[in-house]
Amino acid sequence: MSHIELNRIADTLRERRTVHEFKPQVPPLETITSAIELARWAPNHHRSEPWHFYLLDRNSADRISNLNAEILRASKGDKIAEIKRKRWSQMPGWLVVSCANSEDSLRAREDYAACACAVQNMSLYLWEAGIGMKWTTGAITRDPRFFDIVGMDFSTVSVVGLFWYGYPEIVPTQHRKPTEEIISLVVSDPPPTPS
Repeated sequence: MSHIELNRIADTLRERRTVHEFKPQVPPLETITSAIELARWAPNHHRSEPWHFYLLDRNSADRISNLNAEILRASKGDKIAEIKRKRWSQMPGWLVVSCANSEDSLRAREDYAACACAVQNMSLYLWEAGIGMKWTTGAITRDPRFFDIVGMDFSTVSVVGLFWYGYPEIVPTQHRKPTEEIISLVVSDPPPTPS
């Protein structure tokens, strides 16, 4: 791989952002399904492929927006609920990613990590195509009524996230800690020589 190609990959990794404001048009389905095809190549222990992707139509999105407003109304009041319902109703593309449940806690952790890797694959591909995403894991994603709308079995899967996608209206800026703050070089004495 050339230095130019490596720099392009590095640029994509650094430039990808969570997008909060989208233009109204929905990206082509072919681009989204291509991103999902690449998502499935994420590392996953024992090739369990624990993920499933649900592309939601406008009616499903509206039902989820209304359910979220209902949930919020009980704790935050009518005004906040209506603000959120209106905001959610403006999101162009909707996608849900689930992860197969496991009784084994280690397997469950490995599978969730694999699903997060799959989402990263998908988001990087979409970013290269000019499409941004926002990942949410709010209370609605744990509500059995949400599972019913999406067509998921509450007893067999968990929601990794509800994702909105579309062409960014605004690309936020971000920063990260300096690399030297997150690296520790571990130096050990050599192991003792067996006698």
